[in-house]
Amino acid sequence: MPLLKRKPFILKEPPKNLEPPEPVHQIRFTKEIFRDYQEYLKRINLYRQRIWTCKSSAKPNLTYEEALVSETHMSEKVQELPRELVAPALHIIQFSMLSLKDLADTIAAKLQECFYVGAEVCGRKGDSVHPCKILEVLGHSAERTQYQVAWLDKNRKILEIAVVHREDLIWKKLPFTRNILKSLIRESTKMHIPWVLHENLVRKHGISTDPPKELRSKFFFQDGLLVCRKKRRENEKDRNIVGEGDEQSRKEKRKKEDGPKVEGSTIDTNSKIEDDKTKSEPIKYPIDDLLVQPDADDPVFTDRPSPSKDFNVPMDCVGDLLMIWDFCTSFSRLLHLWPFSLEDFENAICHKDSQLVLIVESHSALLRLLLKDNADYLLAVQKRKGKSKITLITWTEYLCDFLEMINDPELCSHTGTIKRGYYGLLDANTKLGILRELINQVLETSLFREKLDVHIEQRLVLGATRRGEALEEGRKKREDKEQLKAVSNDNEVMNGHSPRVEGNQHILANGNLIKENGGVAKKINGQVVSSRLNNLTEKSEGKHLFTTLYKISNKHNMDEKVDIKDPSWKELLKQLKDNKNKAGGKRSKDQRREYFEREMEKRVIRTNPLGKDRHYNRYWWLQRDGRIFVESSDSKQWGYYNTKEELDALMGSLNCKGERERALLNQMEKFSGKICLEIQKRSKELAHKIALEEDVLRRSTRVRVPPGENPANAFLKYVNKWKED
Repeated sequence: MPLLKRKPFILKEPPKNLEPPEPVHQIRFTKEIFRDYQEYLKRINLYRQRIWTCKSSAKPNLTYEEALVSETHMSEKVQELPRELVAPALHIIQFSMLSLKDLADTIAAKLQECFYVGAEVCGRKGDSVHPCKILEVLGHSAERTQYQVAWLDKNRKILEIAVVHREDLIWKKLPFTRNILKSLIRESTKMHIPWVLHENLVRKHGISTDPPKELRSKFFFQDGLLVCRKKRRENEKDRNIVGEGDEQSRKEKRKKEDGPKVEGSTIDTNSKIEDDKTKSEPIKYPIDDLLVQPDADDPVFTDRPSPSKDFNVPMDCVGDLLMIWDFCTSFSRLLHLWPFSLEDFENAICHKDSQLVLIVESHSALLRLLLKDNADYLLAVQKRKGKSKITLITWTEYLCDFLEMINDPELCSHTGTIKRGYYGLLDANTKLGILRELINQVLETSLFREKLDVHIEQRLVLGATRRGEALEEGRKKREDKEQLKAVSNDNEVMNGHSPRVEGNQHILANGNLIKENGGVAKKINGQVVSSRLNNLTEKSEGKHLFTTLYKISNKHNMDEKVDIKDPSWKELLKQLKDNKNKAGGKRSKDQRREYFEREMEKRVIRTNPLGKDRHYNRYWWLQRDGRIFVESSDSKQWGYYNTKEELDALMGSLNCKGERERALLNQMEKFSGKICLEIQKRSKELAHKIALEEDVLRRSTRVRVPPGENPANAFLKYVNKWKED
């Protein structure tokens, strides 16, 4: 089970009273079941964070699934350890007081001397070393141990059988590593320092459960658990004493082993290779995505779903379609253009009606803004006399004047068609090209740049306010800690007298707690109250109320200025303060964070992609549409994902070891809640639209249904509610 902050993580139990047809959400690698999608999303986002640790190998900074795979991988390696070596290792582990590293070194040194039947080793034959296989252990003695071995050729066929001594045998290749031994220690024990084995292993290998003599005075078993007899401080001293003794004996043992060694022995070579492996620096992820290679510890990545490509406009027009729609909806207030959905805009572009309201209002809003600020366009319009306002009838004339001003040969070739009133017959590429040029001209106007500067300044103010609140919160936490220290010092005072405490800023005099910085904290009903902290709290509450006023004013018109000295605002300020006191507290940290995020989103500057995958495909999320759009690296192909299942599969296919996919996954996790809300909203709208279409189809064919009642033609009913008079 992967560890979270070095502690086991308890999985969620399945919900009760589940019905067979009830829709649920299940996490693939933990088999947890959730009724609520938001709860499922919160849990799977927790599993995707790199905060988990593999219990077997102690590898940190893994996702939950990577930690599971790592544990399985290490368990398989531990299972490969020869059975003849497991029992001696477990005997050494039981009740050992060594650290994990020292215990693994001790076991490795002991197991290097253990040769068992069936082991393939190397034996000294004359002046050379030959491979052999142990057939039988002939006898053990304090001085010598003999083994019956079979000499092997290159094809591992038996040449002859002989008897050799223990000192003539060396390992051909060690059947274990230090990491495997550490995993064995972690998996086989339920307690460390002293290490205590699980009951099933103790019974299986016949290991004693009685603590050794040196530990009996410190520990004893109670209900199957090892309990410390003495206090914690005394116990720590005893452990240090035992640890120093074990360390000294370990060093002496190493000195003996480092004595005269047989020339040509492969033991030193193998141990050197193991040390080189442990010292070799692992790859520091993330790296470039194309350099990431599959690893045994990698989680099982889901197959990336193929994005949908059922656009109504040609594929080479999708980029312009998204850009134009995002601009019109992001700056709809500036353009005085009522927002519309992307689907309605796409259907309107493909429609052949020349007087479609959505298309007319989109062009007219951009043209009106140009008339206010663009001197060249205003001059071109004034050359023609008798023109009235931009209306449903005259908008094409203003559009033709714009095309003549920019003098684009490709677009100007369609001026005659537009003048004759056949704008709807233009292809989608031309319509989007005209709108793109209109937006390019609007971007250069002073009105738009001033609006953008206001947004930038307001975002800077919001960012500074958010950082200021974070600093204020940190300062308050530090003052709270100082107060707790002051209270603890006050509790130690006897009879109202206390000497000055060295290294502390607080002294007690006349029953009051005095701070050296000038603040006074009085004792009221046994509690310490700081007058300086109260003043700061009152100031912070005033800031909070002003921020609330700022939010209320921006809710209606964010360009509207607020005069705090106005009597009406003073009265509202007092009312808000009274309501705040009745509510009993400030808004939580999460509410403040959400407020700042909402205010930041209102002040749009530009839309950036979420990130790129390993093949440099860009992923876009437009906040007012419940889809994730995918743009190929050459910008020639587009697609989208619009369901929760596709979103989960996409996030599950990203490899965090790559720089681009790691950044993309972080951004998707950051906005996953908002994306899911938009997806749910879009799904409900689609379900409602399908239900309406089915209702229309069920009507009698004898009754002619007006085109406007068909949900697929909702874009025909568009009305610009923000149109300028």
